[in-house]
Amino acid sequence: MSLEFRHIAHAYGAVRALEDISFAAPAGEITCLLGASGCGKSTLLGLAAGLLKVQQGTIALCDAVLADAGFSPPPEARPVGLVFQDGALFPHMTLRANVAFGLPRARRGEADDWLAKVGLAGMGARYPHELSGGQQQRAALARAMAPRPQVLLMDEPFASVDIVLRRKLRRECRILLREAGATVVLVTHDPSEALDIADRIAVMEGGRIVQFGTPQELHLAPATAAVGAIFSGAQVIAGARGAEGIDTPFGLWPMTCLIGDLPDGGAFDLLVQADRLMPVADLRGCSVRDVHPLGARNRVLLDGAQGVTVTAETALPIDPGKTYSVMPDAGSVRAFARS
Repeated sequence: MSLEFRHIAHAYGAVRALEDISFAAPAGEITCLLGASGCGKSTLLGLAAGLLKVQQGTIALCDAVLADAGFSPPPEARPVGLVFQDGALFPHMTLRANVAFGLPRARRGEADDWLAKVGLAGMGARYPHELSGGQQQRAALARAMAPRPQVLLMDEPFASVDIVLRRKLRRECRILLREAGATVVLVTHDPSEALDIADRIAVMEGGRIVQFGTPQELHLAPATAAVGAIFSGAQVIAGARGAEGIDTPFGLWPMTCLIGDLPDGGAFDLLVQADRLMPVADLRGCSVRDVHPLGARNRVLLDGAQGVTVTAETALPIDPGKTYSVMPDAGSVRAFARS
């Protein structure tokens, strides 16, 4: 069942946390809410879970109202499962008892089956403190999924796990969730996590969604320079329309470097990949702050005007004692209107 947010707004006193949020998490897919701390993503999850009351707008599940300003059933009355960052397992219960806790008596025998599905077969008699962080998160996932909720809400579920295990766990989790056909909304601040697990991503800034789409759409057609920097690993450089090209802190760039046309206005943001920038020895160029060998290539950090820096990657040898101009490849730079 799809989970739909319609014109959601929320405030904590005078602080506006969400502004007119509208999007749908499609049935059977994993949708990520991605953004920095304070952008409103956990507030949005709390409204869907029933941990917060809706102040404005509607949350619907398969076109039926789940919550609005006049209707707010508690979390236990919603067909929703929750997985938090710390797992929130009951420490005095075994894993089997934790998973069985939310099941009707007739189904409590399924607890061991769910533990097996998350890779914890034969561990039902153990207690949470006897497990690693990754195992605890698997157990928390089994407990949330065992009641077969129509929607699963996950708030930074892998943040407390070390990075190597985190990659493995989220990929296994994606397969399990897709097999279960669950509609999932997952909160994260980590772009690599969103790319690893999500079918669709809602990028949030300042209580608003700036772009919603598939990972491929966000990578190939970012709506803003900031979104492009997140998903393509590119860097954002200030630019201004000049008489003979584009004025940047690293010199004049030709119009031929652009993908498409310049936006209206005199100033804009340029999005460019480090490996599409070529350092060329130039007595009037930028000084080299750092050279970092990366196998057959060098990553070079160069100082431009006004204390602005740029990173270039090149197979050419770089002399830290020389200065270099920085020139982008033709058709390698996207320009965005500055907000």
